[in-house]
Amino acid sequence: MVNVLVRHKIADYQKWRVTFDASIAFRQQGGEESYRIFQNSEDPHKLILLFEWESAEKARHSMSSPELQARMQQAGVVGPPEIEFLNELHTLRKSAAD
Repeated sequence: MVNVLVRHKIADYQKWRVTFDASIAFRQQGGEESYRIFQNSEDPHKLILLFEWESAEKARHSMSSPELQARMQQAGVVGPPEIEFLNELHTLRKSAAD
């Protein structure tokens, strides 16, 4: 499992979200396991996405695909995204029993 952090600027969140949601099958076929969407608190046009992917190889392949680039353009992504591939070293979550 690998995490992928994506930062990009969008023109309109609603337009972006419709395209993002319509692309779920495409992303899952490419190995996406989960995602989280964050919005910059000072600039609502800046999004940060955190994905879990089956493998680094599948993540890199999907993130560099021409189809993904076309979908991002259709969604109104402004400029090139910043993409980082992350290996998780440690996680601590408060349990319900705490």
